[in-house]
Amino acid sequence: MPKPTFLEIARRAGVGTATVERVLNGRGGVRPATVEKVVAAARSLDYPRRLPEAHRGVIRIEVILVRPDATFFARLSRAFERIAATLDRTIAVHRTFLDEADPAAIARRILDLDMRRAGLILAVPDHPLVGAALRKLEGEKIPTVQIVTQITGTSSAYVGIDNYAAGRMAGLLMARMQRRPGKVAAICHSQIYRVHQDRVRGFFDYLIEVGGGDFEPVAALFGYDDGDRNAEQLHEALKRWPDLAGLYNAGGANSALNDVLRRHARGREVFFVGHELTERSAAALRQGTMDVVLDQAPEAQARRAIDLVLARLNLHDLPVENPPIRFVTFTAENL
Repeated sequence: MPKPTFLEIARRAGVGTATVERVLNGRGGVRPATVEKVVAAARSLDYPRRLPEAHRGVIRIEVILVRPDATFFARLSRAFERIAATLDRTIAVHRTFLDEADPAAIARRILDLDMRRAGLILAVPDHPLVGAALRKLEGEKIPTVQIVTQITGTSSAYVGIDNYAAGRMAGLLMARMQRRPGKVAAICHSQIYRVHQDRVRGFFDYLIEVGGGDFEPVAALFGYDDGDRNAEQLHEALKRWPDLAGLYNAGGANSALNDVLRRHARGREVFFVGHELTERSAAALRQGTMDVVLDQAPEAQARRAIDLVLARLNLHDLPVENPPIRFVTFTAENL
């Protein structure tokens, strides 16, 4: 086959032919992210010339995550690590953990001019600073995928479950499986994650629309996925509503909630639905303090996100479809 031209490489990379010439001839003066795009495009077209030494052989995909202490994000990070080990040696996956309470730092990282990255995958809180940075990066045509949760006003691909549907599923299971009517409460991190907002909204919507009046939604509580805060919120809820019949945790820190329910005189009467199957949540299902766990399969989300970036870089042989990831419902009977 004839050698691909600079014009073909430029079209695939979404840049001008002058930029392709500077990169492939090692002239410098091109942003690292753009260099990565050009190198990826040249490699995907089987460009035969040896690439500049500084960039030859490495296409970097950065994954920005938060909360390395949280079980879910640790599980997601391990999934990316395992996937990276199966990729061609010319593709590197770099994981970066940032403070979820510092949106300015997240925004700076997204727009870091010194980052050599061909693509970006991120699971970070929704904040105006983060949204503005991400929209600017999207405008530069850098392949970007949001995983787990979406940033308001952005257009890059989203990989994750249908969180509103997950909340409705939690409501359905509570309405069908809890025999004792009463008040129900939801707890989540806060309002900085759209994923939690959608789940809580779906949960309350189902109980209001279909619950038959047996269950009264009374509060959405914020525990910031912190064990102590979650425990405090649940203690207050049990004190305030003696007829509390149901609890839905749309976020993390299930263990603290299970501890409260295990020790409280009425704890076993509360129907508890939470997210993410871990060793601790599985133990809680067996012990009966937790009734249902909805698991959002972070391993599948990581695989899909990598495939979408590789497809955008023309390094994936087949088109990648992106329907919502299926979540899995667990009880004590199907662990």
